Amino acid sequence: MELYFESSRIQRQSEIIRHTLRYIKNTNIPLPSLVEISDSGTCNRVCGFCPRSDPNYKNIKRFISKDLHQSIIRQLSEYEYCGMLKYSGFSEPLLNKQIYHNISVARSYLPSCIIELNTNGDVLNKKRLQKLFDSGLSSILISVYDGKEDEKKFIKLCNSLGLEEEQFLIRNRYLPSEQNFGLNLSNRGGMLKNAKYSIKPLKKSLSRPCYYPSYNFFVDYNGDVLMCCHEWGKKNILGNLNNQNFYDIWTSQLTKLSRKLLMKGNRNFSPCDICDVNGTRIGKTHAEAWKKTYKE
Repeated sequence: MELYFESSRIQRQSEIIRHTLRYIKNTNIPLPSLVEISDSGTCNRVCGFCPRSDPNYKNIKRFISKDLHQSIIRQLSEYEYCGMLKYSGFSEPLLNKQIYHNISVARSYLPSCIIELNTNGDVLNKKRLQKLFDSGLSSILISVYDGKEDEKKFIKLCNSLGLEEEQFLIRNRYLPSEQNFGLNLSNRGGMLKNAKYSIKPLKKSLSRPCYYPSYNFFVDYNGDVLMCCHEWGKKNILGNLNNQNFYDIWTSQLTKLSRKLLMKGNRNFSPCDICDVNGTRIGKTHAEAWKKTYKE
């Protein structure tokens, strides 16, 4: 039985994605509506349901460079990007000392963009939370791992700044394994095989569409562009923004092939062949737009 959490949040993100469908000017090429930046290779926690609990998973203390980050944001501004920009991915964003600067840069180039950040909250305090929103953050998602008291602490912290309901979400990750730890748990692209809480890679690929590459542009700290946020194995690298631009990667033959196969429900390629993610809960509007584009 599949357990789904935060349905209201997923619904909100789905609506944002759907309503921010835009096309590259004078073309029929849809833009992404979610750009996600995994701005480092490190995290201060090792959760049992995360690939980082695999003894062989590498913790790399490197961060996205200022130049690369600004280049990404500048390129998005050239297309008048107005979707969601999320600092999340495979890392803890607040470990990056440049996060306030990066958010400020993003806000200056992308005034209409929704800027969101996912954090475990371990280094968060009132001063840092205020600085994040002063820098231009739209909303923060705080995952609570240590129990009910921490949940109350973060709610009190957010309320102390007068944050509105849509500006923060406290997510309970301390629930038992019987409740999937409060997550919509997946096998993380097949990367939980040797994790503390093991979920095996699929032996047979799902015959189910996946819309992630239709609306999501996922950037790793080193500039690699990956299939999506579930691609912890980093097996299908679509390009690298240190030597390619956004447009060339978003419209490349490899991205096109991956996108078309997944829209047809064909997951018989790595890493999608071992992934158990639903993939259709968000992004249908974008997938339909791409289908029309490819037919034309």
